[in-house]
Amino acid sequence: MGYGLHIGIMRALHQLFRHLLRMSPDTSATPSPAPKRNPRWLRRILLGFLAMMAGLVVIGALVLTFALTVAYPNLPPLDSLTDYQPKMPLRIYTADNVLIGEFGEERRNMVRIKDIPDVMQKAVLAIEDNRFYQHSGVDYIGILRAALRNVTGGSRQGASTITQQVARNFFLTSEQTYKRKLYEVLLAWKIEKELTKDQILEIYMNQIYLGQRAFGFSSAAQIYFGKSLKELTIAESAMLAGLAKAPSTFNPVANPARAKIRQQYILQRMHASKYITDAEYEQAKIEELKVKTDSSKFSVHAEYVAEMARILIYEQYKEETYTRGLNVYTTITKAEQEAAYFALRKGVMDYEKRHGYRGPEGHMEIPRDKDEAADEIETELADYPESDELVPAVVVEASPKLVRAVLLSGDEISITGAGLDLAKTGLASNASPNRQIKRGSIIRVVNDGKNWAITQMPQVEAAFVAINTSDGAIRALVGGFDFNRNKFNHVTQAWRQPGSSFKPFIYSASLEKGLSPATIVNDAPVTYSAGQTGGQAWEPKNYDNKYAGPMSMRTGLTHSKNMVSIRILDKIGAQYGQEYITRFGFDAEKNPPYLTLALGAGAVTPLQMVTAYSVFANGGYKINPHLISKVTNTTGKVLSQVQPDKAGNESLRVIDERNAFMMDSMMKDVVRRGTAARAGQTLARPDLAGKTGTTNDSHDAWFVGYQYRIAGAAWIGYDQPRNLGSRETGGGLALPIWIGYMQKALKDIPVETRTAPKGLVQSGGEYHYVENPPGTGVRSIGVEEKPPESLDNFPWDSNGDAFDSDRGAKPNAEN
Repeated sequence: MGYGLHIGIMRALHQLFRHLLRMSPDTSATPSPAPKRNPRWLRRILLGFLAMMAGLVVIGALVLTFALTVAYPNLPPLDSLTDYQPKMPLRIYTADNVLIGEFGEERRNMVRIKDIPDVMQKAVLAIEDNRFYQHSGVDYIGILRAALRNVTGGSRQGASTITQQVARNFFLTSEQTYKRKLYEVLLAWKIEKELTKDQILEIYMNQIYLGQRAFGFSSAAQIYFGKSLKELTIAESAMLAGLAKAPSTFNPVANPARAKIRQQYILQRMHASKYITDAEYEQAKIEELKVKTDSSKFSVHAEYVAEMARILIYEQYKEETYTRGLNVYTTITKAEQEAAYFALRKGVMDYEKRHGYRGPEGHMEIPRDKDEAADEIETELADYPESDELVPAVVVEASPKLVRAVLLSGDEISITGAGLDLAKTGLASNASPNRQIKRGSIIRVVNDGKNWAITQMPQVEAAFVAINTSDGAIRALVGGFDFNRNKFNHVTQAWRQPGSSFKPFIYSASLEKGLSPATIVNDAPVTYSAGQTGGQAWEPKNYDNKYAGPMSMRTGLTHSKNMVSIRILDKIGAQYGQEYITRFGFDAEKNPPYLTLALGAGAVTPLQMVTAYSVFANGGYKINPHLISKVTNTTGKVLSQVQPDKAGNESLRVIDERNAFMMDSMMKDVVRRGTAARAGQTLARPDLAGKTGTTNDSHDAWFVGYQYRIAGAAWIGYDQPRNLGSRETGGGLALPIWIGYMQKALKDIPVETRTAPKGLVQSGGEYHYVENPPGTGVRSIGVEEKPPESLDNFPWDSNGDAFDSDRGAKPNAEN
C-alpha cells in the first residue's frame, strides 16, 4: 500500500479524534459557582476516559492498517467505472423523434452531469449525502452522527456516502457483514482517488435503480412523469430523489401516500440546506403531482411498428440489441400514425354499433360490506385491462333507464339516456342470461368528454398501412385493434382473400393482351363446366345478382362487375394472369391459376396490397416497403442508414408507364362515381384512385387506394373468417378508415395531375396503346350472348351504385 494512502488514513483518524475531543466537556469554560468536590478526581476520570479512547483509536488504526495492507492490493480494478458503459435499452422512435418503444431489462438514459439540472442534483444530495463534496469517500462525521442517533434511540440512520453506494452497486453484494463494509470503505477511497466528484455523482445518477425497471434519474423522470430531467419541477425532483433508498416502498404509483411523506421530508432537507428559497419550498410543498400510472404507455400508439422494428434489429444484433443502447428511427410520423390509429378504431367501433350488444364480459358477486366490495371490485377489474378509451367497470345497479357502475379507480359513474342505446337488449326484462346486464356484471364504458356510455370490446379485427409510393417508406401502420390484446400483426402476417380489390391487376394484365378500357365485355351470367374448371362446375354471380349486359371494361371496374372480370381473365388465360401478378410482388403459389383469381380468391397481406397499388401510383415501378430509416448508438453516431431504391430507376420498372396511366384513369372513376364514391365526395380532390373489395360470403372487406405520393390499404375481418354481415362491404367498412387517415395525410399535399405518356392514342375519350389503335386488338368479349337488359336502361343512382328496386336499397356492386 502506497505512502499516500497511509497519510490519508492518518488524517482521517486525526479528524475523528479531534471530533471526539470536541464532544468532551470544555475544561477551559468558566466554572459554575457550585462548590467544587474533588476536582482532581474528576480530572483523572476524564483523562482516563480519553486515554482509553486514544488507545482504542490506536488499536483500531493498527488493525485497520493491517487490513489495508492485506486487502487493498486485492481490490478489483475500476475499469467498469473509469470506462463507464452501462446497459442501455433499445429505443424505437418515429421519424420526427417521438419515442414509441423501449426494449431491455434496464430502462436508462445516459445523461452527463452538466446536463442534469442543479435542482435534481441538490435533491439527491440533500437526502443521500449532503457532505458529498466535503468528505473523501467516507463521511466520518456522518458515521458518528448516525451511531449516536441509533444508540440514543432516535430513528435509525445509515451513513453510506454516494461513493460507498457506487462501490457497493458495482463491486459488492448487499450482505450486512463487517468484511463487506470494510471493502466498501476501501473501494470508496480508491474510487475517490481515481475519479472526480462530478464523475462519481454522474455515475450514481445514471446507475441507481429507481423502480419500474428505471435505472437512473433521467429514465425515472420519463417513466414516472413523462418528462425530461430539464422539465422537472422541484416537487417532482424531490419525489424521484426519494426513490433511491427503497424504490418499492416509496414508489408513487404503488405507494403514493408513503412517497408523498418521503418527498415532503426531502423538501424540508433541501430548504434547510438552503438549496431552495422559502417561496420555492412553500410552492413545492403544495404542488399536485401527476404521476403516470402506466409506465409502459407511450405518447403514440405504434406498438405494432415498435415490435416490427425490434424484430428487424434483433436479426442483426442478436442479444446486444437490448444492452447496446441502439436508437432506431422509423419512417412513420406521429401525426399520421395517430390518424391511422384513431381512424381504424373508429371504423371498428362503428361496425360494433351496427351489430348489437353481445352481453357483459363477465360477472362477479359483490359483497354487501362497502369496504370489502371496493377491494373485490378492484381485484376483479385488474383482470380486465383498459383498451385506450374502452374502460372496464362493475355494475352495482341496473335498470332500463339507469346503470350505475364502479371503475377501477373506485369512482362511481351513472349512465343514462343515449349512453344505454347499445345495451338496450341487455337491460330488457326478457334479456337472455348471457346478454343480461345486472348487479355484478362486468361491462365496458366509454366517455365522450361529457357523458358515459356502455360499449363493448370488438371481436372483429382490422389493419391499416400507408407507404410512400416513391420509395416504399412506411408512413403509418396499425396491425390490429389493440396490440396488448392481440399481438398478431394483420398488416404483415394476415393472409386474406383480397376480393374485388384484386381486380385491377387482372385488368392491367389484359392491357398487355390487346384489351383497352373501351373493350366491351358482356356482364351476363356464365357457367363453367367441370371440364373447364378441372374440378366441379362453377356458376359465378355478381354481388347483387343483377346483370347489366355489354359494358366497357372501364364501367365494369367502376362498378366492380364480377362477370366482366371473369370473362377478361378467361380471355387472357388464368396461367398468364398468375404469372403477371407476380410483377407486383404477389406469391404465385398463394394465387393459383384458376378463374377465381379474377375475384381475388387467392391470399395476400395488406402490406403486399399497398405495395402493389404503389406501382400504379408511381408510373410502373416496384418499390420495396421499409420501416427503418437509420440506427444510431448512444452518442448519436449513425451505425446504418437505409438508402432505398426509388421510383424512376428503370431497373425497377415492372409494368409499362402507359399501363399504369390507363389503370390510374380507370380507378379514378371508381372513386369519382363507383363503389368508392364516398372517398371522392369526402376528400373533394380529383387525384385519388383505388378499389373496394368484399370477398365471397363477406369474410373480408378492403379498400386500397392512393394519391400519387401516398398509398394506403385498409382491411376488416374476423381472425377466424366468418360473415361480416349481409350488407357489409369494403365500401362501408374499410373505406371510412382509409378516408379518416387520408384526411390528415393529404392535408398539406397539393392536388396533382398527370399527362398521358407517349405511346398512347385517344379516341372517344378512351386511351389505347399506339400498337393497338381503335378498331384493332380485342374489341369485345362475350357480346354474342344476349344480355338480360342493356346498360343504358339499368338504374344507376347519382353515386354510380346499382339500385335494387325490389328491396328499395343500394347494394354495393362488388363481390
